[in-house]
Amino acid sequence: MNDLLRNLVKKNQVKAKLGEVANYIPELDKAKKDALGICIYDIDGNEYFAGDCEEKFTVQSISKIVTLMLAILDNGEEYVFNKVGMEPTGDPFNSIKKLETSSRKKPYNPLINAGAIAVSSMIKGKDAREKFGRLLEFFRKISEDNTLDVNYKIYCGESETGNRNRAMGYFLKSQGIIEGNVEDALNIYFKQCSIEVTAKTLARIGLFLAKNGKTSTGEQIITPRIATIIKTLMVTCGMYDSSGEFAVRVGIPSKSGVGGGIVSVVPGKMGIGIFGPSLDKKGNSIAGVYLLEELSEELNLTIF
Repeated sequence: MNDLLRNLVKKNQVKAKLGEVANYIPELDKAKKDALGICIYDIDGNEYFAGDCEEKFTVQSISKIVTLMLAILDNGEEYVFNKVGMEPTGDPFNSIKKLETSSRKKPYNPLINAGAIAVSSMIKGKDAREKFGRLLEFFRKISEDNTLDVNYKIYCGESETGNRNRAMGYFLKSQGIIEGNVEDALNIYFKQCSIEVTAKTLARIGLFLAKNGKTSTGEQIITPRIATIIKTLMVTCGMYDSSGEFAVRVGIPSKSGVGGGIVSVVPGKMGIGIFGPSLDKKGNSIAGVYLLEELSEELNLTIF
């Protein structure tokens, strides 16, 4: 397997030149454009990896699936999805146009920015510090990595340049979607996106979902129902407005982030973590998607 991964990384690394590293958040543009790494953990405890799998980067939008897990644990499925929908939008992840023009008056799903900000507002705690502290501990628990922390340079950049996200937050407050303090919700959102991970971290999160919410010790952290919700939304909405094409090409639940990460889940089999910071026009790792497509074809991983 390691030989296969090394060959796939080498073959697809050249695809990175077709994309660009994100530059709209300060510090993200410092990533090495042609970096590419993959890690796989399977349910038998085997680890396989190749390339830049231990390079640190910020999790960005992949954090949305983790926050959603905790929000459902804190509030229940009915409450969360009364505030946020479950449907793909067909729009870019940071689009705001449907917030006001749609008759539903709530974000279409939890994996676009508007929906994720609403979900971040649902984390329980007496203040923003306690809420984010709980989220970070949850993140560490499901990834089985107690070293995870925030990259504060990225966080400051997120906060300083996040005016569109602020606009979404205050609109959601005006619609009653966000019930608490808007700045608290935004603070949590910016921090969760700024948590530093590696491809190995993402593979462990993928394995956690592949095992329906169980850690390697067998502890059930989330219910199988919540795991199913997360994996289903990853299929329909996880790769932004190219989720349908990705489902056809690769066929496994996945969530990307503009830091270059992709977490993928093969239910009952394995978790996969990818790092490739050169992005396509939709915000997905361009070399990472090609790599996953070839891996899925080689190992027949599609769930369809």
